[in-house]
Amino acid sequence: MSFKEKLVIIPTYNESENISRMIGKVMSLEGNFHLLIVDDGSPDGTASIVKEKQKEYPDRLFMIERSGKLGLGTAYITGFKWALANGYKYVFEMDADFSHNPDDLINLYNACVNGADLAIGSRYVNGVNVVNWPIGRVLMSYFASKYVRMVTGMKVMDTTAGFKCYKAEVLKAINFDKIKHIGYGFQIEMKFTVWKLGFNIVEVPIIFTDRKFGASKMSGGIFNEALWGVVNMKLKSIFVSYKKLHASN
Repeated sequence: MSFKEKLVIIPTYNESENISRMIGKVMSLEGNFHLLIVDDGSPDGTASIVKEKQKEYPDRLFMIERSGKLGLGTAYITGFKWALANGYKYVFEMDADFSHNPDDLINLYNACVNGADLAIGSRYVNGVNVVNWPIGRVLMSYFASKYVRMVTGMKVMDTTAGFKCYKAEVLKAINFDKIKHIGYGFQIEMKFTVWKLGFNIVEVPIIFTDRKFGASKMSGGIFNEALWGVVNMKLKSIFVSYKKLHASN
C-alpha cells in the first residue's frame, strides 16, 4: 500500500471550535489517512490551531493558507492540485464541522476500492437521513437535488453532497479551468462533469448531522446561484464535448 494513498481535504473559515477535534478524529482512523486543511484566512485562529496540531502529526497533517474567502470551489481545486502533485491515489472532500461523520471516510474508500470512481456520501440514497436540520432546510435540500436530477439527467440522489472520495484518475481527467462555480454549485458541477466523462458514480448512505459549533456558510444567495447555475451548465453541455485529460493514464 502506498504511503501517500488517502488524502482528506477540508476547507476552513472560522472553524476554531471544530478543527482540533476533527484533526484528532481523522488521525485516529485505521488506514493512515492524511489531512490537508485549506484555510481562507480565518480571523478566529483556525490556522494557528492547525499549526500546533502539525507538531503532533508532522508527516500526515498539511495546510495551505490563503489570503481570504476565495470560495469553496477554488479551495477544493487548490487541494486537488496539491493531492495530485503529491501522488495520492484517493482524494476525499469533507466539512470541518462534524456534519460528515469521519468514520464514513472508510466506507467511501471501500466503495472506490470496489469499483467506484467517485463515491458520494449520500443523505438521500436511502430515504432522508438528516439530523437536526429544520424541516424547511431539509425540504429545500431534498427538492434541490430532485431539481438537479430533472435538469441534468444525472441518476444521483444527493447532487449537492460535499462528502466524497475521488480516485486520482478522475481528478486527472478533469480540466479544472473549465469548472466555473465556486460556491455550492461547485459540488453539482463536479458531479455533472464526472458523470459526463463516463466515470462510475456510487452513492454510499450516510447520516448527516447539523453542526453543533460554529456558523453555517450556507445562504439563500449561494443556494439560488447554484440552482440557476444548473440550467446554464446543462445548456452549455449541449454544445460542449466532454473529453478526459490524460486519457492514456
